[in-house]
Amino acid sequence: MAEVGRDLDHLYVHGYAEAADFHRKISPRAKRRVVSRGEHGAGLKNSAEDAFTSFDADLDERIPTDDELRATGTVIVLEGEGATFPLKIDSLNAYTSGRARKPKWLLLSVRGGRDSEPELATVWVSDAYRQEFLKLFQDFLDVETIKGNPKNQDLIANISRIRRAVLSDLWTSEGEPARSGTHWWELWLDSDSEHLATLDGFVQTYRMRSLSRSLRLRDRVIVWVEASWKQLEILPFTSVPIMEIRKPEFIDTVEDLSADEQLDYVTDLAGRIVPASEDAPAVCHLDTGVMRTHALLRDSLSIADHHTIFGSEATASDVHERGHGTSMAGLALFGDLEPLLVASNEVRLRHRLESVRMWPTKSEHQQQPLDLASATVQAAALPEVVSQRRRVYCLTLSTAPDRPGEPTLWSASVDALAVGTDSTRDGDQIQLLSEPDFDQARLILVAAGNVAPPYIDDHRTYSATSPIEDPAQAWNALTVGAYTDLVELPTHPQYAGWAAIAGAGDLSPHSRTSTFFDRNRWPIKPDICMEGGNVLSDGAGGYHERHSSLSLRSTGHTSDVALTSANATSAATAQAARLAALAMDRYPAYWPETIRGMLTHSAEWTESMKRDLDVDHRKGSRHHLLRQFGWGVPTEETVLNSSRRAVTLVTQDEFVPFEGSSYAMRQFRLHSLPWPTDILQDLGEAEVRLRVTLSYFVEPSASRRGWRNKYTYPSHRLQFDLQGRTENQTEFVARVNREAQNSEEGSAPGQNESERWFLGAQARHLGSLHQDEWHGTGAELAHCNNVAVYPVGGWWKNNHRVDRRDTPVRYSLLLSLQTKEQGVDLYAPIATQLHVPIATAIAAT
Repeated sequence: MAEVGRDLDHLYVHGYAEAADFHRKISPRAKRRVVSRGEHGAGLKNSAEDAFTSFDADLDERIPTDDELRATGTVIVLEGEGATFPLKIDSLNAYTSGRARKPKWLLLSVRGGRDSEPELATVWVSDAYRQEFLKLFQDFLDVETIKGNPKNQDLIANISRIRRAVLSDLWTSEGEPARSGTHWWELWLDSDSEHLATLDGFVQTYRMRSLSRSLRLRDRVIVWVEASWKQLEILPFTSVPIMEIRKPEFIDTVEDLSADEQLDYVTDLAGRIVPASEDAPAVCHLDTGVMRTHALLRDSLSIADHHTIFGSEATASDVHERGHGTSMAGLALFGDLEPLLVASNEVRLRHRLESVRMWPTKSEHQQQPLDLASATVQAAALPEVVSQRRRVYCLTLSTAPDRPGEPTLWSASVDALAVGTDSTRDGDQIQLLSEPDFDQARLILVAAGNVAPPYIDDHRTYSATSPIEDPAQAWNALTVGAYTDLVELPTHPQYAGWAAIAGAGDLSPHSRTSTFFDRNRWPIKPDICMEGGNVLSDGAGGYHERHSSLSLRSTGHTSDVALTSANATSAATAQAARLAALAMDRYPAYWPETIRGMLTHSAEWTESMKRDLDVDHRKGSRHHLLRQFGWGVPTEETVLNSSRRAVTLVTQDEFVPFEGSSYAMRQFRLHSLPWPTDILQDLGEAEVRLRVTLSYFVEPSASRRGWRNKYTYPSHRLQFDLQGRTENQTEFVARVNREAQNSEEGSAPGQNESERWFLGAQARHLGSLHQDEWHGTGAELAHCNNVAVYPVGGWWKNNHRVDRRDTPVRYSLLLSLQTKEQGVDLYAPIATQLHVPIATAIAAT
């Protein structure tokens, strides 16, 4: 319930942070299998030789004379021995020395390695360096290190088998590839290979079809080829530098939303709207286009802000059969139209709209299939050319997940755009991953995706087993799920005896969850929930998924005054984008990372969401709750305002965390905050809640090479900790050093104050948006005014990237103090320390 008097600005904290040094120690080594040196080493060397010999024989048969297309290396598979003994994948890349570095052998991909499943590493070995590769095994047999161990022991001991690769070993998507018929395939190539151009010759020689464009993502080039699986089986025998084959992500599906009857109140409402100025923040829709001539939209969406990635600007209007983009635009501008239509007051808008159509017509798709990653990169760039206004991107398109929770080409592109990576074109190739630029950071909101019909009455179970769709697993995106408060049943006799599946405040039956994501590696999604509508059930297997009484009202596309019903996670995302734009208008100096954090920081769980915690208080159950609902539902009031009894402090900071060729951790940030110590002490045993949110963006790495060690997905990670109630500042700093060391080594964090935290340190540091709540008394919290933000290495550090060594990272830190005690003013003493004037009410005489 909203608090009366929540009308104060959040407090911006500047100058209360300092750098503190780290003292690090060396991390422990991975586990190594005990093997018989002679038997094991000789067996693996013989297997590798057999793989090379077998490949040569098949190569002469498959490509006898075409020297340009003949492979210059052999693809083999190294199999591990269970997840307990991981392969030393860092040793599976080797290059020649000198300026013109050439690969000797390359790691293409890594699969498996979970539970008892062994890892499978697919490796390309250059013909010119076969003997040097075999020497790894010979040295294991013959050479000893200074410590008396066999040379290369860490690598060789954990390999259980070596075999020649087949095409399916390059397949890294979930499930099996389609082996009959002709299909589009996504080929991941080595961008550094001198043989990139041979792809064109391969396609022409074997009469395949390919798209004229490509996408460059750091050390990979992604292309799309239409062929049969049998045609592709020759690929390992060619010089095409193929690294992976995946299921393509073309734009070909979106959740359908039904049309509702037109209402006569539109003209009246249009006359009461006062649009925002041209330089106001905007919600930019990456969707099916928007019919900008609609009476409720035309003054907020100018022709200059109406774009398409297909054809000319004249074709930028909504092409979806149910007007998906137009209905989302109405929600992003107004929220639910129903209360505005029946009211009579003036509607003064504070933000505008932009639109980019990235959904093709049928003929456009047939002429030039467009992958979703390229479409998103291209679409995001168009409005930035026209205007430098602040904007939030609203992406409501999604597709079935390839591997639930894991990064994909599309989600990595979203993450790269968010962190401020620029996109450039080199002919038909989009180059995406340049060095991140703070000034180009983007706030991108993404829909969690909708469950597939038919529905079931046990909707929570159905949602729990329906993983969030691509690209909503993106680390830097704010992912929006759907809940519902719409439970009022229609009055038509046709629906007598029907019932709403979800109760008030519960998860919408449309929404997906991340319940079955790997809980130790992938982010908690969704981040928040917004209204997404309900579903009617007759109790006997019959459902109505879009009834107008259980959906939201928005702008339709069948005429300039049409209204329609909108629901599901697309509608939820559009409403969240509206909140973000309002926050941008209210706090123009806040970064995209900060606005993202504000939406989760202000969210609250409904009573229905929390009901499971009433019977199960374990932290694991709390984690399960988050993977269904995120942090709950934010409102306009809580996002934008503080109050006397609920005050939010906002800090924006940056620092350079790494130094030297070893990427040693240079420092962390210590925030000594302006704390209302006296007020908290006076509260004594009264309960106080502290919520902490840390929001930052990472630079992604999209190649599937194990997601650990040097191939980890994020460029870096940050974590936070709060001074304990019994610690002084010196003791706290010492503990942060220990905790940072534990995190870097992969050890579990300590249990400091764990009973006071809702999640605790072991569960909150996933993804790049971390949040937790501390519950205790005012007296206990009175002296806990120090918060540390410290770095943990990612691929910047693990890959020893010289070009990222002195790259600063930035973050937003939000803290909220809240008490239910009447008459308490937590706001004023903090504002006084920050020299922020506070308006005082004067009683009339």
